[in-house]
Amino acid sequence: MINALGLLKQRRFLPLFTTQFLGAFNDNLFKTSMVLFATYAIFNDARQEANFNALATGIAILPFFLLSALAGQLADSHDKAKIIRLVKSAEIGIMAFGAAGLVLARAGHTNLGVGLMLFAVLLLGTHSTFFGPIKYAILPQHLPPCDVLGGTGLVEAGTYLAILLGTVVAGWISIDGAAALVLVIAVVGWFAGRQVPPAPREGPPLKLNYNPFTASWRLISATMHIPRLFLAICAISFFWTIGSVLIIVFPPLVKNVLTADERVASAVIAVFSVGVAIGSVVINSMLKGKISAKYSPASVIAMGALVCVFSFLSRNWTPAPAGQLYGWAGFIAQPGSIAVLGTLLLIAVTGGMFVVPLYAFLTTTVEKDQTARTVAANNVVNAGAMTIGAFAVLFITGLGVTPEDMLFLVAGMCLVSAWIAQKLHRACD
Repeated sequence: MINALGLLKQRRFLPLFTTQFLGAFNDNLFKTSMVLFATYAIFNDARQEANFNALATGIAILPFFLLSALAGQLADSHDKAKIIRLVKSAEIGIMAFGAAGLVLARAGHTNLGVGLMLFAVLLLGTHSTFFGPIKYAILPQHLPPCDVLGGTGLVEAGTYLAILLGTVVAGWISIDGAAALVLVIAVVGWFAGRQVPPAPREGPPLKLNYNPFTASWRLISATMHIPRLFLAICAISFFWTIGSVLIIVFPPLVKNVLTADERVASAVIAVFSVGVAIGSVVINSMLKGKISAKYSPASVIAMGALVCVFSFLSRNWTPAPAGQLYGWAGFIAQPGSIAVLGTLLLIAVTGGMFVVPLYAFLTTTVEKDQTARTVAANNVVNAGAMTIGAFAVLFITGLGVTPEDMLFLVAGMCLVSAWIAQKLHRACD
């Protein structure tokens, strides 16, 4: 892992890492500010809050489902560094819409503000769709094979540390401050993106298919027939379906079950982000640079067990007095707070240990001129799975299922992920 951290000193990796870090920070700062504002200042009903979060999640995922195939083709047929610069330029305009939505919603123009914010979420999803394949596919092009797993782990760890910072800042900064900061970070990210070294097309010219449906179908068909890619993509998709459910459930759970304010909500999500970053680093050290699913089944089974523990801890939580919410000091003073935060941290650590080697499978199984399309195929399947997860939450919430009960669904999905990961381990290791 010392060697992997050494990549941060190299121009072939540091600008990409910085660009990805700032993009993830900005994306999460905006989305968390929006969700916390909607949860604590607009809605006053757990079902409405969960429905809004599910809607925002679905809107963010939709571009991945429709445009990932085109994004993968573009990344494999053009200089990836040039695409990064175009994407980062677009981020500045997207954040202008998002900032306007935040300011208008805070000023009382709720419908217009929420509309602009959700439109910005859709555009951010499009932004991430075109950047997503590149951040992994560019690594085998810039790094020697022995550094690909380490680079993947650092990108993943950096992403979740950025999510951590974005989440913490969103809980403490004012809405006007968030609106200004997302614009500033977008401009800084644009400068960082211009420093990424060239990554020209490799292999023969590629004829682009602009039809999102036929392109996606052909992309998936060309990828999923490879056994270890099929298994890796299925396992990752189940993992991110779990993630989409948790993203939707957490803010209402913190407000209505743990009876804590938005700063505690941001801290809870931040703890989760720290854990994934730790897991990303730990698994690289355990595998010593070898790309293997050896530890993935046990990791995700442990994650499922810890989710059940978290559900039981939530049920035994002492709520705040009626009409009040715990602040950070009041939350920490509760007898079960350390157990809650510790369990969340371990859930995230085991999740990071599960998913990082699977992403490394995607970028090392195929030729370098096909890596972006492989990641894009993964993104299409992931997006479909996450969309199903978001709609499932809407349906299950409509049946009156509480957030703490929803966690048992997550635990069951962890078992399915473990079964797929075990098949991958047996087939490829």
